[in-house]
Amino acid sequence: MSFGLSRGRDLDPGTVEVLTSSFPALPDDLLSRPEAGFLNISGWFPIPTQPLEIEIGSGKGSFLLGQAESQPAVNHLGIEYAREFFVYAADRVRRRGLPNVRMLCTDAVEFMRWRVASSSVSVIHLYYSDPWPKKKHHKNRVIQDAFLEQSHRVLIPGGELRVVTDHDELWAWDMEHFTRWTTPGAMREHATAPFELRPFIPPSWVGEGQAVATNYEKKMCDAVGKQPHACVLRKPPATSLQPSASNDQLSC
Repeated sequence: MSFGLSRGRDLDPGTVEVLTSSFPALPDDLLSRPEAGFLNISGWFPIPTQPLEIEIGSGKGSFLLGQAESQPAVNHLGIEYAREFFVYAADRVRRRGLPNVRMLCTDAVEFMRWRVASSSVSVIHLYYSDPWPKKKHHKNRVIQDAFLEQSHRVLIPGGELRVVTDHDELWAWDMEHFTRWTTPGAMREHATAPFELRPFIPPSWVGEGQAVATNYEKKMCDAVGKQPHACVLRKPPATSLQPSASNDQLSC
């Protein structure tokens, strides 16, 4: 298989790819038993007891590679919908020989809803997602109340949803949602605020002034000078009674 991204080199995902065709079919009574579709994702990795992090929209895989190499004691699942980018990223992971990475080519939002068990993920990474700028397409944006509900469900207590975008209007949309989900009493289904809003601290391995060192960020922030917005939504630990909020954000 060869794509334009490969520059003439055949791409091979190898064992990095988890085929969605291997998943058991969703049961007919899924709506009444949503847990019936959950998968043993940790079982895809050589050391299933390690914490699990998920990246939504891995692109060419730059962040996934850097994060997995810096955290060998953490399992990393990268999800990319575009097949061309998925194969390119998975091939990079395979050639780097990272045993703690697996990748899926699928719709990450639907996968989280139906296939990820509750309280099983330590971090969800969402970086530079498609802003879908036209109003009629806003329903396609990742950040929606339904997605935040699912993020809250799958995260362990103390787990984090980490978000970065350089799109100002998308950031305003995100913050409108984040404010509801970090305000006590704003979400009727939750007695307390489901998340705490916290500042974003870049991983230690990224370059100076960078947030997550994706290919897109290097092009738009480093080269063009666009300023990203970033924050962390933290699911309070089980012992936390008083969630806090902060409007801190990182700019490169």
